[in-house]
Amino acid sequence: MATASPQQCARLGLRRLSIVSSEEIVTCFVYVLASARGGNYRTYVGWTTDLDRRLKQHNDGMGAKSTRGRTWVLVYAERHATRRAAMSREWHLKRDRKLRKMLVVYAKTESARR
Repeated sequence: MATASPQQCARLGLRRLSIVSSEEIVTCFVYVLASARGGNYRTYVGWTTDLDRRLKQHNDGMGAKSTRGRTWVLVYAERHATRRAAMSREWHLKRDRKLRKMLVVYAKTESARR
């Protein structure tokens, strides 16, 4: 497919658009949330482009269905350059129970210190 030169676009009154993948523009985060109810801790793994907004959504009951009715705290986050990388890492973290358990233990000790 031939592309128009800048001069041809100008003559036709068109702007030349450069096509950029949306994956190149947005920074994404993978995060782990923890919540305690009694002595029972739960974790939730997700990805987002805005950590503060997403945590507020979870705590306001507007996040994922499994997170409603609890108070969540952010215990871990990673930055990724693309949505694809973030979603891949989320998939791996959801299956890494050992890491999630370690993060809960760390969150418990931190909250006990305060």
